Amino acid sequence: MTIDEAQKQVDEWINTTGVRYFNELTNMAILTEEVGELARIMSRTYGEQSFKKSDKKHSLPDEMADILWVLICLANQTGVNLTEAFQKNMEKKTLRDKDRHKTNPKL
Repeated sequence: MTIDEAQKQVDEWINTTGVRYFNELTNMAILTEEVGELARIMSRTYGEQSFKKSDKKHSLPDEMADILWVLICLANQTGVNLTEAFQKNMEKKTLRDKDRHKTNPKL
């Protein structure tokens, strides 16, 4: 599935099953919440924290997909074509960082 197809699929789902988009500020708050849920799983899986019983129902792929879902909702609501935005962002990073990491003694 392409990013464009994902944007269309989310829009179709919202307009049929989901009734309507939450407003942009609500979706921004939801996105923040979802990132926090991902952070919890990451800190317990790769960091020093241990899992609680309530963490067992969460999975890394599902939390990442939740973030992608809400990000796509925000893009759709604000008229952002994520394919174009991602391509431009990759070009920016390539131009800006083409030698930066190769010369980083920390890496």
